Amino acid sequence: MADTCINGGKAVAGNDRIVEERRGRSVQGKIWQTALYVRLSREDEDKGESNSIVNQKKLLLQYMEQQEDLELQEVYVDDGWSGTTFERPAFQRMIREIQRGRIDCVLVKDLSRFGRNYIDAGEYLEKMFPRMDVRFIALNDNIDSVKDPQSMNTILVPFRNLINDEYCRDISNKVRSSLDVKRKQGQHIGSFACYGYEKDPEDRNHLVVDPEAAQVVKDIFSWYLSGMSIMGITRELNQLGLPNPSTYKREKGYRYRNRQRGENDGRWTDSSVRRILSNRMYTGDLVQGVQKTKSYKVQISKRQPEEKWIIVENTHEAIVSRENYEMVREIMGRNGKPPGKEKKVYLFSGYLKCGDCGRGMIRKTIRQPYGEYTYYVCSTYTKRDKNACTKHTVKSEWLEEKVLAAIRSQMELALDMERAKNSMGAGERKQEEDGIRKKAGEEEEKIRKAETMMLELYPDWKAGILTREEYLKLKERFLREKEEAEKRRERLLEKLEEKEKGKEESDLFIQQFLKFKNIKKLTREVVVSLIHMIYIYEDKKIRIEFKYQDPYGEG
Repeated sequence: MADTCINGGKAVAGNDRIVEERRGRSVQGKIWQTALYVRLSREDEDKGESNSIVNQKKLLLQYMEQQEDLELQEVYVDDGWSGTTFERPAFQRMIREIQRGRIDCVLVKDLSRFGRNYIDAGEYLEKMFPRMDVRFIALNDNIDSVKDPQSMNTILVPFRNLINDEYCRDISNKVRSSLDVKRKQGQHIGSFACYGYEKDPEDRNHLVVDPEAAQVVKDIFSWYLSGMSIMGITRELNQLGLPNPSTYKREKGYRYRNRQRGENDGRWTDSSVRRILSNRMYTGDLVQGVQKTKSYKVQISKRQPEEKWIIVENTHEAIVSRENYEMVREIMGRNGKPPGKEKKVYLFSGYLKCGDCGRGMIRKTIRQPYGEYTYYVCSTYTKRDKNACTKHTVKSEWLEEKVLAAIRSQMELALDMERAKNSMGAGERKQEEDGIRKKAGEEEEKIRKAETMMLELYPDWKAGILTREEYLKLKERFLREKEEAEKRRERLLEKLEEKEKGKEESDLFIQQFLKFKNIKKLTREVVVSLIHMIYIYEDKKIRIEFKYQDPYGEG
């Protein structure tokens, strides 16, 4: 029968030879090879010095000095580990020594130091230790499985374990609730800041920029927007010899460990780059609650749906503009991938669709002795059913020229709008808007006047000043005047809103296109920044859907 240990609270077969040897020894005059086990978790730290690692050791060593039958083998310490799990490094090392026959007695301060998981504690104390003839002593609970076997066989042991388990559940719920409140207040909760930031020395719940790492984050976003692939960025970072986020934190002196990865050679991976590009924290928003442990007993984190994340905007300095972050998200959603080992994606990757079937266009290259040329063809025609669509073939160079010409045309329009905007002074625009507001105010006054007149009609009718017919006729008249004034006011307010919206859209339209006004060659950055989609039709007809439309055009 093979040597095994307990995993997740489930007992498996032990070493029969060691068990038989132990059973053959006489307890009388036996010297027990003793392990002192001490544990302290974060939730225990505020319970006073009695639970500290130092005081636990001191108490247990003093007890051992008074016991002639106990011989110290080793002190096992799990500092900062919760009692809800038995997958603690020092504890598991102790169990392996028990299985090898080097330890046959475990001494702890009390049952809560041994563990706070009712089920798993029972597996060890009621099954494994008795089967392996391992003596167990919990000092403060007056438990000694050899000197007082009855102390282990009463209802008190499982009851105390249950109380310890319940205590841990209660503490876990309170801590979770408290931390969620802090997260919603915009406080950073976590042992480490995300790569690119560090904790503010004056406020540990606030993030400040780490200039060195922040520059790497900026480069990653810039490279991606310029057309470099995630794979290409990873290779570039490794060629530059930059340490990955985990290694960087350790080099800064942080006691950081990534449990999801084994040995870390300091090299960047595609997943590390992708996580940075997807991290909204770099826009200045605090994003927390992304991962959640299943329960206080099962310390396995599960990613939460985005609607359950706790997000507080503008809590710290941004490293990346919100505009660039959203642009990166959009590009990643298009899944533009570089061919083979290329570092860059193609110019139009993810931005070309067949105008008839709506599916993506595929880039193809033909190489001949006299040269090579590249063209795009409908993916439905090439991959699915040649009868379902036609080729829609266009050469890459021709398409680049047409798109560049269309962008330049939009830039000319943006320049005209900017000149018109400058020729019409701010004072003149304000005067026009104030005139609309004044007219809307006049209509509001008419509405109030009509409502007042309707209120005064009823007493006059009751007083006999007006007949019923006169009352109904005048009421209908004032109601009609009120409704007409309300319609005129709504039209004026809509006109004002359109002007303000048009002004905002025109400003955005001008700003985005004039950002590239000196463009000489079409680049990936220009395509990503200005174009939403390009549709290819038969006979080389194309339709470009820009992200920013002329607000005074037809769309």
